Amino acid sequence: MVYYRAVGSIPRDRHVLYSLPDGSPTFEEFIGEEGFASTGSLLYHRHVPSNLVDAYPWHPGDDAVTANVPLLPHHFRLPDLGHAAGQDLTRHRRLVLANPDVRISYVVGTEPSPLCSNAIGDEIVFVEAGAARLESVFGTVDIRQGDNVVVPRATIHRWVPDVTAGPLRALCIEASGHVHPPAKHRSRFGQFLEGAPINERDIRGPIDPLVVPGGDAAGSDTEVYVKHRGADGGVVGTVMVYDHHPFDVVGWDGYLYPYAFNYRDIVPLVGKRIQPPPTNQVFEGPGFVVCNFVPRPLEFGEGSIKVPYYHSNADSDEVMFYFAGETAARKGSGIITGSVSLHPAGYTHGPRRAAYLDSPNHTEATEMAFMVDTFRPLQIGEAGRASAEPSYPWTWSGRGPGIADE
Repeated sequence: MVYYRAVGSIPRDRHVLYSLPDGSPTFEEFIGEEGFASTGSLLYHRHVPSNLVDAYPWHPGDDAVTANVPLLPHHFRLPDLGHAAGQDLTRHRRLVLANPDVRISYVVGTEPSPLCSNAIGDEIVFVEAGAARLESVFGTVDIRQGDNVVVPRATIHRWVPDVTAGPLRALCIEASGHVHPPAKHRSRFGQFLEGAPINERDIRGPIDPLVVPGGDAAGSDTEVYVKHRGADGGVVGTVMVYDHHPFDVVGWDGYLYPYAFNYRDIVPLVGKRIQPPPTNQVFEGPGFVVCNFVPRPLEFGEGSIKVPYYHSNADSDEVMFYFAGETAARKGSGIITGSVSLHPAGYTHGPRRAAYLDSPNHTEATEMAFMVDTFRPLQIGEAGRASAEPSYPWTWSGRGPGIADE
């Protein structure tokens, strides 16, 4: 739950026949979490939203994964993947890491995506570079670099890149269920607490309906690319064809809708001593959490360690996407802008020796990173295997397979 919005034309009462001023009827649709028992919204369509006229399969991409055995930390150099022309943010994602709870993909899109819907779970799309317009049955949200974008499960939407801003580069987090701002940052009524890193003023959602003109004209059959679970639990796709354009919603209200906030709006916590990473948490989902690390003044206590101290995450695999700035803790390890690191449960990780000892002299953090912690082991996808830096596990010691002893 974020907070209540009412957009466009809606009736005074719920679940009543509602006609527009020209006399044409609307058709009410409820989109809700956990059946009818949790957050939802009511949408008012010009056409019957279930009017399906055809369906056929499509392949969402290579989802084969490899176990992280032997257990090692990894560095994935996503800029090395390259990208082909004519790709979009929906159909051309490349899988980096995955487990039954979450899929982490990378994509570079230059073209508008088709209409799409993820029937498996909510999505968080972090925009590394570029700008776009997110269009959906709820309306439009303008997206820019640095945005955390949440698209609720089953929302029909499309991504339209701004070609003047260059290719749209994004890390895509596909959940197995719903994602929300952390409960620890909200009151029992859902309001962001004082001291939370973001607040309601930072949330950008649709403000007007988006109705495609002539959507009920002859020949207006419209395809929607749906991602869903197959019989074996894998990810499969179906193209559903409707007899109208789904962007026919004249109004809606509720607590469920796509929204975005930018990392620049996050207020970091600064203290005498370094704070643990969960201080920077901005989302929680089934089996994972998400943090944003942003520039901030460093700790002011005398002798304070100002890089993350060595830690062994007994219950989680830690994924860091370094999208800007400089990482002090991993300086000299080969981490670059666009890198993803994986530090798995069972492995003690932290800064390089020199970075640890020199950290009390630092005054400001310039690192900008997007972090995903998962509570089940991650496996490595096609894009991870294609961009892995084989020498990374040995960058702490300087020794290892293929590296000469000092």
